[in-house]
Formats: sequence, structure tokens, C-alpha cells
Amino acid sequence: QVHLVDSGGGSVQAGDSLRLSCTASGPAFSTFAVGWFRQAPGKEREFVAASTWKGGSTHYADSVKGRFTIFKDNPGNAAYLQMNRLKVEDTAIYYCAADERYANIATSTPRASSWGQGTQVIVSS
Repeated sequence: QVHLVDSGGGSVQAGDSLRLSCTASGPAFSTFAVGWFRQAPGKEREFVAASTWKGGSTHYADSVKGRFTIFKDNPGNAAYLQMNRLKVEDTAIYYCAADERYANIATSTPRASSWGQGTQVIVSS
């Protein structure tokens, strides 16, 4: 397990870009798979993106494919979600998650061992 801190959220206009950061404590993070999830008001949490610890395999929700990119700062202690061409429907609280097993992250029913506290993204038209 590692301690995760999310940051980088904010209020932007549709079409703008944001980069979310997930900073981890603990050397084990460099070998963890990471993912991003989001929860909009009144909606269930949903999967956004996931990456294996080396970044050799990534997976995206259809709604963000081609606009969002997940990557890790290996061998550092950070992961990022680059969000381009933001849409109003991207408005949500975004959470970073990490786990030793990619299968626990790249799923709509995550079983991640570590979660960030969330960072708010608001996209207005």
C-alpha cells in the first residue's frame, strides 16, 4: 500500500486542457499499476484510465479515449492524467488509485489498495 495525493484539478472552459497529478509516498509505487476514476454529482464512480507499472499497457474508457493520456513518472513517485479537449460531461471529482495488480485497477469495479483523496474538475461551456 502507498499513500496517494491527487492534485491539479480546477475550473476550465470546454476545449481546454488540464493535467492531474498523483504523488505517492513509498518506493513500492514504482512497481504499482495506477489508474484514474471519477465521480460526477449524483452518479456512480466510473473508470477513466489505467496503466501498468511500466506503462507498457494502458486502458481507457471509451468516453475519454483519444483525449486523455495516463502516464507514470518512472522510476519516480508520480502518475499523471493529461486531459485534452475537455467536455462539460468530464466534470467530476477525479481519484487516483494504485495497486500491485493491474487487473485490480483496469476495471469498472476496482479493488485498489490505495486511493487519493480526489481533485475536483469543473468544465463549463
